[in-house]
Amino acid sequence: MQISHHDPATGGPGRRTDHRTDRRPTGRRRRMLVRSAPMFAWLLADVVIVLSHRFVPEARWLMVHLLLLGAVSNAIVVWSGYFTDAILRGSDGHPRTDAAVLGLLNAGALGVVAGLVTGNRPALWIGASLVGLAAVLHAVMLAVRVRRSLPARFTVTVRYYVAAALMLPIGVWLGTRLAAVPSTSPAHPRFLLAHLALNVLGWVGLTIAGTVITLWPTMLRTRADDATVTVGRRAWWLLAGSTVLLAAAALADLRWVAVLAALGYLSGLAVIAAPLTREALTKRPYDFGTWSMLAGLAWWAGCVVAVAVELTTAKDLAGAVEGLHALTGPFAAGFVAQVLFGALSYLLPVVVGGGPSIVRRTTALVDRAAVARVVLANVAGLVFLLPVPSLVKVTTSMTVYVVMAWTIGVLIATVVTGVRLVRRRDSEPPEPPQDQDPAIRRRRSQGQLAAAVGVLALLVVVAGMVDPVAVVRAPSPRTAAAAGVPGAAAPAGVTPTGHTTTVAVTAADMRFTPSTIPVPVGDRLVLRVTNSDSKGQTHDLTLANGATTGRIAPGQTAPLDVGIISGSLQGWCSVAGHKQMGMTLSITATGPGATPGGAASTGPTGSMGSMGSMGSAANGQAATGPDAVWDRNASPAAGWSAYDPALPPIGDGTVHKATFTVKEAVQEVAPGVTQDVWTFNGTVPGTTLHGRIGDTFDITLVNDGSMGHGIDFHAGSLAPDGPMRTIQPGESLTYRFTATRAGVWMYHCSTMPMSLHIANGMYGAVVIDPPDLAPVDQEYLLVQGEQYYGPQGGVSDADKIAARTPDAVVFNGYPNQYDRTPLTAHTGKRIRIWVLDAGPNESLAFHVVGGQFDSVWKEGGWLLRCGQDPGRVSGGCTSSGSGGSQTLDLLASQGGFVELALPEAGHYAIVNHEMTLAERGAHGVLAVTD
Repeated sequence: MQISHHDPATGGPGRRTDHRTDRRPTGRRRRMLVRSAPMFAWLLADVVIVLSHRFVPEARWLMVHLLLLGAVSNAIVVWSGYFTDAILRGSDGHPRTDAAVLGLLNAGALGVVAGLVTGNRPALWIGASLVGLAAVLHAVMLAVRVRRSLPARFTVTVRYYVAAALMLPIGVWLGTRLAAVPSTSPAHPRFLLAHLALNVLGWVGLTIAGTVITLWPTMLRTRADDATVTVGRRAWWLLAGSTVLLAAAALADLRWVAVLAALGYLSGLAVIAAPLTREALTKRPYDFGTWSMLAGLAWWAGCVVAVAVELTTAKDLAGAVEGLHALTGPFAAGFVAQVLFGALSYLLPVVVGGGPSIVRRTTALVDRAAVARVVLANVAGLVFLLPVPSLVKVTTSMTVYVVMAWTIGVLIATVVTGVRLVRRRDSEPPEPPQDQDPAIRRRRSQGQLAAAVGVLALLVVVAGMVDPVAVVRAPSPRTAAAAGVPGAAAPAGVTPTGHTTTVAVTAADMRFTPSTIPVPVGDRLVLRVTNSDSKGQTHDLTLANGATTGRIAPGQTAPLDVGIISGSLQGWCSVAGHKQMGMTLSITATGPGATPGGAASTGPTGSMGSMGSMGSAANGQAATGPDAVWDRNASPAAGWSAYDPALPPIGDGTVHKATFTVKEAVQEVAPGVTQDVWTFNGTVPGTTLHGRIGDTFDITLVNDGSMGHGIDFHAGSLAPDGPMRTIQPGESLTYRFTATRAGVWMYHCSTMPMSLHIANGMYGAVVIDPPDLAPVDQEYLLVQGEQYYGPQGGVSDADKIAARTPDAVVFNGYPNQYDRTPLTAHTGKRIRIWVLDAGPNESLAFHVVGGQFDSVWKEGGWLLRCGQDPGRVSGGCTSSGSGGSQTLDLLASQGGFVELALPEAGHYAIVNHEMTLAERGAHGVLAVTD
């Protein structure tokens, strides 16, 4: 696209208006700036969501769509029209029609966002229809401009724009189908891949491809390559055809056709890359705009290569689409955002105009810290893709977002400053001298490069220090010599064979495959461990000598150089509870000189003993030592307070929104006992929800822990595949359900091993009142749980959980706490006690010593209702009846409630009448006064 008086593509005169030297503030420029305002609004909204994503439902979807559907789509509509007018040397287009298209686009985008976030299907469909209509009108207007104009050299660019705009309505329609089709449906991955193909590779990719073939030489201020037009025509057929073919192959579930389509798209990119490369070699990139554009184009190619590889190596199309989720960030931030920012960094100073002096000032402003911004964004993005600890991933991703926000601020400041200078042009001070010394500019660039790399390295190191469990631990020299780890000499008496045995190991679904690895004595063993867990769990491989891969995120691969083998060696996943679930591995030494089991007895971990002592990454290292012991005569620590047993009231309205944040922290769980508990919102049990039949619960789960967690609400009935999936640290999901049946429903962590996650504190209750439930004077909730102590400060002992030998059984997370802080009631007043058995193992025989239940409700129905007389009033029954109940019996995950009124003042014990469990802490007191 040529926008200056001197046309780089032809070497001759361009348009009559010189955008770099004309001082007159034209109406067209004002319109361009006004039309760009929605784009900046969407960008700022995206920044807000990024900063607050832990508290926003559907945050990940919003971060991507506010950028692509909102900001980028606005930029495409605005600037493709601008480029079309410049290429065709026509008028200023059709301002009213262009404004109408922008209005439809933004109204539709708002409808799509609001509809998806709130679950309002009509709003989603109406919004999608408006977006599609805007795209069709945009395509028609561009085609009309081409038809009415004289032939132009770069008309092929407009062909890209029209094809891209016609793909968007279909892509948006597929997005609405995605919202309607369950994630478990076989059609879901097909719709998703087609949606991504048409919207990302088509609507966005084709537009960028058509723009870059003419904008790139203009940004470099060099002549366009002679083959640009021919190349552009050839590439159009490859890119547009491959995009349509990929979408069709996805819908038809033809994986190998999809592979061919991806390769065809890559071929189109390669065709375009040839003239762009020649132009870059003629005039090398030198400022933020050109370097950001170049980096974005490189990410584009890399992402398409990754798509082709994923489609080729996956077992089926659904598996490939699952693997493509990891490319969302690289596509959005690496490719699209960087190309957008690069183009705007060049175009905005030009559009603001004001003459050479002002353009130089605004260009200098947009280029501030150019090297630092480009290096930080791209190096952080590359580190994010490596198999690094989760906290390092969080740090690098936030670095990319900070640079994006920084660049948005720079662009806005550029426009504001330029407009101000244009308005004050007559009184502006003389232009300050410009430093054009190449040596000085080179030194400044080198300084920014060093500073950016240094800052990023410091952030990564600090993140690794905070999360050291996830970082590969180096074994001691003695261990290295014994087991033959990298860089160590061969163990004594072992002659190296000089041969390396390399084995690919898969960690998935609580198993290592293969689980037994025979290796000849003297061989060096190298393992390549890939986490292919279908439930999204993080794993590692830790050997008995202390060598470890560190934590491996789903879809990632980590190498482990075991070294020269002298004897058999055992390994396991050190994530708490995974070893007990069967994640073990044996390295078996074969041949003469093998010492079975010898290597496994050395090293910092000692032996292959109980993994119950393994702490989580939350406390920085694994807790060791003997298991903690609860001293029944000890008192709680200073500042301790009992968990409030009162059932919270039902909130206003029928939609209840809440955020459940996973937190891992060392807490006192019994007098003198501290454990590294995993919680929902910091308490055990987690936050209690209370509602009525028909109420909707909109829960945002945020994982602020150090490992994967999920959640399962028994109060809702829906397919578990999506909302109950395991999410990694730093991620969030939205879990929506409607309460259709009454009960006291359990919720708990859905990540395996569930027994460990529940025992370690990840459970709570949802109370849904029966429709005819009468009011009472006092209403309590007691949730029974079990404690299996590891070492002080450690997590629960998974071996004890498997053996069903709890150290304590508790009401509301702490043994005997209601002996110290009793529940209260008054004589003759009606009390309702909701009871839930959260398990994970033991049953509950709920009994109030000295009391009798005249009403019992269990698992959805009345067992006893005021002496079997349904008529009653607040405070008692209309008839005394002759029946009563002494015990509410519940198995793990069952719940109900009892009602009673006590005639005399006194202290009534609340117990689990499986008395050995009451003696382990399932005991409290109900203090009744007159």
